Amino acid sequence: MILLLSLIFFVLGLIIGSFLNVVILRLNTARSLGGRSACMSCYNKLSWYELIPLFSFLGLRGRCRNCKTKISIQYPLVEFTTGLIFASLFLRFSALGGSAFGGQDLSFLFNPTFFITYIYYAVLFSILIVIATYDLRHKIIPDKLSLVFGVLAFIGLFFFNVNNFPIFYWHLPSILDFFSGIFIALPFALFWLISSGRWMGLGDAKLALGVGWLLGLAGALSGLVIAFWTGAIIGLFLIILKKGYGMKSEIPFAPYLVLGAFLAFIFSLNLFGFVF
Repeated sequence: MILLLSLIFFVLGLIIGSFLNVVILRLNTARSLGGRSACMSCYNKLSWYELIPLFSFLGLRGRCRNCKTKISIQYPLVEFTTGLIFASLFLRFSALGGSAFGGQDLSFLFNPTFFITYIYYAVLFSILIVIATYDLRHKIIPDKLSLVFGVLAFIGLFFFNVNNFPIFYWHLPSILDFFSGIFIALPFALFWLISSGRWMGLGDAKLALGVGWLLGLAGALSGLVIAFWTGAIIGLFLIILKKGYGMKSEIPFAPYLVLGAFLAFIFSLNLFGFVF
């Protein structure tokens, strides 16, 4: 039953991921988020069967049905990633659902606390997907998204325990939790200041602020370790395999930071063994 429910949440993620693609492509443009989708090359309006998340891309073999132009791989990747994250969040919360949400077996699904918790984190990680993909495309992190993410993460300090199982309940955060975002963002801000933006963008510091509040100090530091190591390994491969790539090439860091934050959250990582 858990596997079936995980599949349902995965499909929900695919649908949300399709909408996130629209947000990514139309953010900071004159286009609204409404209106029918169309091919980016021939502007042909897409039919319903061309808008089925993931499966339409596979069925069309990655090309527009009208003009045969290649469809960006971003579409299925964002949809699949969102589906994977939504299913992972469900598995994360269902693992301790009986004890944490006051029910036995699957009865926690009918607990409003579960839905509030799930929706909150699904929204936050959806924002992070948009930020990561936008940074990959344009090498910049939109301030408005970092602001929304940071505000929501800060509000979550009062309703979710970032250092334990994240269940919804009102409480006052500890001093360390309150300053966790600042502690995580400060090194990024210093890198930006010292290098005049050559080593690190200020947008990374703004994003790290919200990540610190989302994960707490132990989780955020664990996520940063994953982010820096992943970024270093992939950057090295790019330098070796991709022409024109060098040590001075600009590499967007938000995707690695988001990956690290997701893994630290899902697996409750505490690589340094901190006890708070």
